[in-house]
Amino acid sequence: MESGDLKIFQAVAREGSITKAAQALNYVQSNVTTRIQQLEAQLKTPLFRRSNRGMTLTPAGENLLEYADRILSLLDEAEKSARYSEHPSGPLRIGSIETAAVTHLTPLLKSYCLQYPDVQLSLQTGETHRLTRQVLNEELDGAFVYGPVDHPDIGHVAAFRDELVLISEPGAGRLEECLAKPMLFFDVGCSHRARAERFLSESGHPSGPVMEFGTFEVILRGVSEGLGVSMLPKSSIAEAAEAGRIATHRLPDRYRDLHIWFVHRQEPVCSSALTAFIAMLDAEPAM
Repeated sequence: MESGDLKIFQAVAREGSITKAAQALNYVQSNVTTRIQQLEAQLKTPLFRRSNRGMTLTPAGENLLEYADRILSLLDEAEKSARYSEHPSGPLRIGSIETAAVTHLTPLLKSYCLQYPDVQLSLQTGETHRLTRQVLNEELDGAFVYGPVDHPDIGHVAAFRDELVLISEPGAGRLEECLAKPMLFFDVGCSHRARAERFLSESGHPSGPVMEFGTFEVILRGVSEGLGVSMLPKSSIAEAAEAGRIATHRLPDRYRDLHIWFVHRQEPVCSSALTAFIAMLDAEPAM
């Protein structure tokens, strides 16, 4: 039994589907199917129950998954330990909510890259829940998310503070008038959308229609042209507000504060690249 077999088995168990596991691993589907069949033949026992709804673990599969999780975690820890050195190097995969990436991260990442040129830094954006899941699944080394995140396997570093504001087209009227307009947000996982829905409910305003968009810039353009209103961090829309493309409206105190944290897995050994990144954040006061 090889570690590669255990990694494939773990992915199928986690995803509940050969197709989804192949996509997550970037493998050919037939290769995943063959490796699972070979593993079952080697162990002489079925590891999955197959049905139209997907694949679920048999008792033997559940037992193997416990060992697979432990073995793969130890291998990952051993790899990180081998990569650890006084001079940070190697890959560092960072995630971030889009508004933080747009506003806060460029100076930080530039400073880090100048100090540690041997680190291969990559950045991807997403929403808080998906990024946190990717950190837990070790698809990312860390991520900037709204938080803090309450999970026993997650560590936090306070990173940035911001203020949530309602934005509208210029001359749109008072806050109460704006709340009757359509709301422009990211998809259903958007943290600002959840806060907006809570604000509308608790303040007695009926929820208007919600329009979903894929990027920050499209939302900003839609608001500036009168398509609707949105709620975004003040720092991310400051340039558009100063240029007169949008108007801003302050929210009540309990809905304003935004706290952005850098989250990472709590592990005995971290790569030198991640350790240096966390140390840089710790050395800077939360902005």
